[in-house]
Amino acid sequence: MPYVFDASKPISIGSDHAGFGYKSALISWLTEKGYKVTDHGTFSLDSVDYPDFAHPTASAVEKGESGFGILICGSANGVAITANKHQGIRAAICWQNDVAELSRLHNDANVICIPARFVALPLAEQMIEVFMNTPFEGGRHANRVNKISCN
Repeated sequence: MPYVFDASKPISIGSDHAGFGYKSALISWLTEKGYKVTDHGTFSLDSVDYPDFAHPTASAVEKGESGFGILICGSANGVAITANKHQGIRAAICWQNDVAELSRLHNDANVICIPARFVALPLAEQMIEVFMNTPFEGGRHANRVNKISCN
């Protein structure tokens, strides 16, 4: 399947301490595949506040500096809630491949949020592959997506 985001732009990634291990592994995995990645932190296992890393990741996607975003925390709820405060972001919590696919097909999600405490790393990689390679279906879904923003 073709990569559906702008391949000339890096992928933005961020996490809190609970997602740090996955973030590090996913950066290596993505760069080995030839993708450019912008790491918005955190940079250690020390306890941190997830908004400090979710906001810069979401901002980079919203401003068009990145093709899409990946956020990781323990449940994915905190990073998703934070990212979705940005008007141009549609952050989706994904825990299986079908959810990742539907988040793109029906919701045109531009940030995938992964619950590190509830999915295995190989599944996280699979979900990102599905997310990166699934185009937005448009049609009746475009009307719904256009109603999401508060602006």
